[in-house]
Amino acid sequence: MKRYILTGTPGSGKTSMLHELKRQGYVVVEEAATDVIAREQGLGNAEPWLQADFIESIVRVQKQRQLEASTLPDELQWYDRSPICTLALSRYLGYPACAALLEELERIEREGIYQRRVFFIEHLVFEQIHEETYTSLGYDLLKIAPEALSERVHRIMEWTWRDF
Repeated sequence: MKRYILTGTPGSGKTSMLHELKRQGYVVVEEAATDVIAREQGLGNAEPWLQADFIESIVRVQKQRQLEASTLPDELQWYDRSPICTLALSRYLGYPACAALLEELERIEREGIYQRRVFFIEHLVFEQIHEETYTSLGYDLLKIAPEALSERVHRIMEWTWRDF
């Protein structure tokens, strides 16, 4: 099974690309942070990223979704972000990596969960932290430049089929 990560900053078009991949019939595992924020805000917490367990909550949802997706028979899966993105977010927020995040990073490395080739959807804000976080952990970034959605998805699929 090949699990690819699409990452990038908010506004990069990453979610639109993942929706297109899903529309084409591929398995897409949704981003966890957005759902954690929405859940917490629904409970009245306007700024959940200020909670001590914010990063841990994201890690918990990411791991749960990855484990659930691992039971699917599909040979190819797309992940909207990963625990490495959560490490970048933690750094961006100025938090040290919590134990749950460190354990999950060790697990995904030990078990080879994700492909080492990560699709980095280029944009501007927050990009450098993401790029540095992935490369510092030995991942190769294939930068997907801003262009039409169909062209971006086409480029991703070209690279993906080279791995088969």
